[in-house]
Amino acid sequence: MFGPHVTGPVVSSPAVIGTVLAEGANGFIGHSALIIGFAACLFAALGLVAATTTHNPRLLRAVQSYGWLALVGAVLAITVMVRALVTRDWSLAYVQKVGSYDTPALFNFTAVWSALEGSILLWLLLLAIYTAVIMRRYRHRMNDPIVAWALVVMFVVTAFFFFLALGPTDAFRAAGTPDFSRCCKGPNPLLQNHVLVLFHPPILYLGYVGFTVPFAFAIAALVTGRVGEGWLVETRRWALFAWGFLTLGIILGGWWSYEVLGWGGVWAWDPVENASFLPWLTGTAYIHSVMVQERRGMLRVWNLSLLVATFSLTILGTFLTRSGVVNSVHAFSDSTIGPFLLGAFGVVVAVSLGLIAWRGDRLRSPGAIDSPVSREGAFLANNVLFSLFAFVILLGTVFPLIVEAKDDRKIAVGSPFFDTMAQPIGLVLLFLMAVAPALPWRKASAELLRDRLFWPAWCGVATLAFAVAVGATGFAPLLAFGLAGFAAGSALRQLVLATRRQGYRGLLGRTNGGMIVHLGIILIAVALAASNSYTRSGEFTVAKGETIEFAGHTFTLVDLTDFTTARAVGIKAEISIDGGQAYAPAISKFIANGMDVATPSVKTGFTKDIYLTLENGSKPSTGVAKIKIFIKPMIVWLWIGGVLCAVGTVLAAFPGRHRRRPTDAVSAGIDLTDAPVASPKEVADV
Repeated sequence: MFGPHVTGPVVSSPAVIGTVLAEGANGFIGHSALIIGFAACLFAALGLVAATTTHNPRLLRAVQSYGWLALVGAVLAITVMVRALVTRDWSLAYVQKVGSYDTPALFNFTAVWSALEGSILLWLLLLAIYTAVIMRRYRHRMNDPIVAWALVVMFVVTAFFFFLALGPTDAFRAAGTPDFSRCCKGPNPLLQNHVLVLFHPPILYLGYVGFTVPFAFAIAALVTGRVGEGWLVETRRWALFAWGFLTLGIILGGWWSYEVLGWGGVWAWDPVENASFLPWLTGTAYIHSVMVQERRGMLRVWNLSLLVATFSLTILGTFLTRSGVVNSVHAFSDSTIGPFLLGAFGVVVAVSLGLIAWRGDRLRSPGAIDSPVSREGAFLANNVLFSLFAFVILLGTVFPLIVEAKDDRKIAVGSPFFDTMAQPIGLVLLFLMAVAPALPWRKASAELLRDRLFWPAWCGVATLAFAVAVGATGFAPLLAFGLAGFAAGSALRQLVLATRRQGYRGLLGRTNGGMIVHLGIILIAVALAASNSYTRSGEFTVAKGETIEFAGHTFTLVDLTDFTTARAVGIKAEISIDGGQAYAPAISKFIANGMDVATPSVKTGFTKDIYLTLENGSKPSTGVAKIKIFIKPMIVWLWIGGVLCAVGTVLAAFPGRHRRRPTDAVSAGIDLTDAPVASPKEVADV
């Protein structure tokens, strides 16, 4: 099919093997860095506990040294691994697993996190950076018990990942003389086929790992008994940025799937996709409901539970992704890491729930919801829906694993289940996105709602009418379009009022930045509804020079040729769309491992994408190609929505001009546990 294979450089000569046997420094330095980092984390955690109980300032200063030493250990370990891959140090088993002489420099670098062992090193590095940043940020307040205990939690979590990197996922394990016919073939070809592999995993991990910070402060609040609103002030930006990174990482993952896998979609309810979506759902619920606690002192147990759930789900997601218990294009192979991650998940849940039960009396809210038709009532409904959504996704993801463990039989829970369950929840959430920004705190009158929802409602009607005019059909997608217009109108109303009062500075602040995030989520929802409901596809057999018509477009097969590169052989078609530019879908067979990888070619537009793939059975010798054509409406708006989410997250992190700054009290060490909640006048909605 592909013609003669091209062999790479001869790498099994005695000189090369001698070099392999002589190289061992990388393994020694890597192991030493991990041991130093692990010990430093343990000493830092124990030192903080001792310093907090004995009020010893000298010990606190020593703890900071241990914290920096842990960061040095993590940085050194991943630096050594990068060097080992770049220099092809075949004495390490991990380099034999993912390294190759033929891998381009970019993908040789991204190979660091292309398999289990290296991904744990990346996770560890980011966790050590977060811990060092928190230690630096609060270096003058480490005698505050809530800061000290938060750092204890972070050092313990970091020590756990140092342990994983040293033991069950040892990336620096020595290997024997390599058999180049069986190893050293480079990363999975799907992970060396698009530049997004450089950005998607690190950004996703920044989101995963970032939720360790608010979780640590929540545990510290429970340990110290300071469960009021003070710890929330300390962590809201950390939670916001972690959520922003996780959102952007998920969007980039959908883009990678769309551009690389050749199936024409962005989300397939894959178990590993679900593993990233679960903490996103609970994290989103937390970011909304935390405002109720700050304003009214309510939902304390909810917020603590949501943070515990979010952090626990990152651990569970790590288990699903890296233990080999699920089959997925995203998942890593079988390993011994599963029991450790599952044990950590159990410990986190048990300890957290125990602390919440212990502090039950102090967690009683000083206020109550006056009316369900209020901002806090909407946030509570939002909490319930996001929690229900997360439960449904979790159930569908782990149920096949439970059945397999119990009955030793395999079942699959596919897209129909998730689509059926997610659709009504998503529609109700769109409705809440429209109504909640217009609701005041405490209670809303019918007249006020009528005034505030008048123009958003007309936006919804106009959007629905436009969708019908351009040919949209179906009850569910039309309802989604109408509710999306309603929600977008509500967000735009808020932004217009803010900019009228304060100019462009009115876009700053959590509320108005949040409205920009809402607009991004609305665009994503509309794009998914359109692409899932109105995608058209067809498979065609086309001869060279032949033109076919499909979905109002013409497609001409200009050429069909073999090609050969240093890494792969394959076939490539050149297909002219509507007599214009030619697009080039291809199939490549990677020589090292014999894996076929289809590379789609996409014509992107603001209203639709034309997505082309070349199918098996195409023969350059006869000039006949088998192609598949997808017409995908509004896909580009998914990526635009992701950009809006990122912009809104940044804007939400900066305080607005007229916003009260309770951080001054907290940074001065004032315990806000018993501080009175704001008066109705102070929290009146504009």
